Amino acid sequence: MTWVALTLLAFALGVVAQVRTRSALVNPTLIATVVVAAVLLVSGTPYHVYQTEVRPVSFLLGPAVVALAVPLYRLRALLAREWRALALGGAAGTLVGVGADTLLPRLLGLGVEAKRSLITATATSPVALQLAHLTGAPPALAATLAVLSGLLGALVLPPALTRLGVHHPLARGVAIGSVAHGIGTARAREEGEQTGAASSIGMGLAALVVTLVVALVR
Repeated sequence: MTWVALTLLAFALGVVAQVRTRSALVNPTLIATVVVAAVLLVSGTPYHVYQTEVRPVSFLLGPAVVALAVPLYRLRALLAREWRALALGGAAGTLVGVGADTLLPRLLGLGVEAKRSLITATATSPVALQLAHLTGAPPALAATLAVLSGLLGALVLPPALTRLGVHHPLARGVAIGSVAHGIGTARAREEGEQTGAASSIGMGLAALVVTLVVALVR
């Protein structure tokens, strides 16, 4: 239970820091990740030991993802009217993300394992973990890069969209969800229910599109 307590305490620390600073850059998930990773490195604890210890917390990810469907149901009439824009926007955003994650490793000269892991980085980590068996990527690296992609997207995308003049809640939501999946959706929900619902759709589309891309290129 030590690692469960540390994980929850690190996340709570991140929430308190975000409330006090009122900055989107102070992300609780990022702070918890940094704190736990630092303790793992200092203590020399293997990741699989940590993963086994925090399984009760990881199990809650499933119900949490299902709970994202609640705002979708509440806003079903609005989302049904805008389904074409949401579908095209989510698919296009995901394909751009997959293209960037495929091209950049080649330009940077990264190794084969990194290239294979980055292909699924725009999908949520459980999907990336399952697709790792098809791409030949190390599952832990694929899941880690998916989480990092979500963190980076949640930090960078909202202010970037604001600077670009994208203020419509559905447009902002589907853009964030298609690139930053679950972590981005949590950030999008802070902007409002419509943004969060559109982000949930973007996250689902990203999982579908990435799976299709992997099936076509493998």
